[in-house]
Amino acid sequence: MVKLTFYGGVKEIGGNKVLLEDDKGRIFLDFGYPYSKYRNFYEEYLKPRPGTGLLDLLVMGLLPHLEGIYRTDLETENLWQRFHRAEHYRKLGDIDGVLLTHAHLDHSGHISFLREDIPVYATATTAFIAKAIQDSGKSAFDQQVCYFTRRVEECLEGWRQGAYVTSSGGDRQRRFCVADKLTLSEDAEKFWGKAIRKKKLDSQPLDDISKCSFNLHCFPVDHSIPGACSWGIETSSGWVIYSGDLRLHGRHGKLTESMIKEADQLHPRALILEGTNLDKAENVSEQEVYENGFKTINDARGLVIADFSPRDVNRLLTFLQIARDTKRKLTILPKDAYLLKTMRLLEPEIPDIAQEDAIAIYQKTTASKSPDSWLRNIYQDYSSKIVLAKDVRSNQGDFILCFSFWDLNELPSIQPRAGSLYVFSSSEPHNEEQEMDFWRLHHWLEHFRLRAFGLPVYRNSKWEIPEEEKGLHASGHACGPDLLRIAHEIQPEVLIPVHSEKPEFYVDNLSNSGINVILPTEYGTIEI
Repeated sequence: MVKLTFYGGVKEIGGNKVLLEDDKGRIFLDFGYPYSKYRNFYEEYLKPRPGTGLLDLLVMGLLPHLEGIYRTDLETENLWQRFHRAEHYRKLGDIDGVLLTHAHLDHSGHISFLREDIPVYATATTAFIAKAIQDSGKSAFDQQVCYFTRRVEECLEGWRQGAYVTSSGGDRQRRFCVADKLTLSEDAEKFWGKAIRKKKLDSQPLDDISKCSFNLHCFPVDHSIPGACSWGIETSSGWVIYSGDLRLHGRHGKLTESMIKEADQLHPRALILEGTNLDKAENVSEQEVYENGFKTINDARGLVIADFSPRDVNRLLTFLQIARDTKRKLTILPKDAYLLKTMRLLEPEIPDIAQEDAIAIYQKTTASKSPDSWLRNIYQDYSSKIVLAKDVRSNQGDFILCFSFWDLNELPSIQPRAGSLYVFSSSEPHNEEQEMDFWRLHHWLEHFRLRAFGLPVYRNSKWEIPEEEKGLHASGHACGPDLLRIAHEIQPEVLIPVHSEKPEFYVDNLSNSGINVILPTEYGTIEI
């Protein structure tokens, strides 16, 4: 008998945490950051306190009450005594690891809190992207997926209240076990073991997945971040397939097609399937994004700003082709350059920034006297590619700036000409915070008299993209008909929806399919 306990991803988008238990062992399917739950309590200036270790996260229900799986340096004295009588408290023994489907934080973020000896199973690309994101980010307390800084309890002289503060020792890297690319180049090995900040890195070499107690099958799939995969786990009840996030309409949709065929051949007992876009009847393809983007930008005069997800490499490559075809330079930020440079260590088809005429790197106005080494290295390695605000200001028709809302504070230095174009190639706002950001974005564009294309506007009490401006965003998730096709073709005995706000869709649409749809409940266990 296999038990599946759902600690996240139920009636919500993201935050997936599914514990699979069998007589062979225990393994988590993703261990993600539950954004929607965080928003119930926290915002930009109100966050869980790092100085209390795990306390805030456990008390507020953001981490499951599972004693024995978390970092001991984050466990305050007698921490677990206060949770022994909690409804869903449990003490777990050994954990075989986490099957990570991709590097988005809603699937990976809470790995930050797990014991360092619990391995993370992933593709090599996901492992490298996780490190690149952390290297080039703020490496916040709750976003230390690839490596972490141990904390120690200290009390300042003259103070009565102690706190858990970062230790002076080096960062500790987690053990990643990859399903592919075990033979790395010398440069790739250096990247994996290299410390980026002033602290040294106690690195762990990449391992393979053979040491897991379960027989695993990794299926590469297409999503809005490279390296995504689905996982197959052979259990005493048969194969369990965990989809992660996937799509059929993207640049690499054939990967997902192959997964469907291979998963079907395993005759799975259960399929745990995402349902982010169940209510969408169709999706825009990446080719359509190129065609619509080219048409819009080719007719533009002055500066063009393209707004899309910073880790959507396929979208970046789409706009790179648009830049080539419109005789402009795609001007990316250093974080984008660092990610491309990292991915090229594993995937040679990724453009070489140094050799790509249509790529430039924008250097922001930075007040720091000691920027991180990754940033200094980007500026040194690609010194001939650096452009400043004055360069863009003087030759506005030559550039496509890869800016998001969070980069618009550079506009006073750039001084874009009135009528310049802001192309929005992302999704509509999904919560009140994002809606407020969209109001601010509109105010920025109005202030600088920029015209927008593809940007949601507020009509009839909701934000929506004007009908005539749609087609500039290809979602990272399959639409309803595609998800039903995946279910029908894999034909599991049991289908369990996750990562969806409308899981009942599967019940309504698979009632005569021979597939038993079981809706999970949060903290509930399904036996198969």
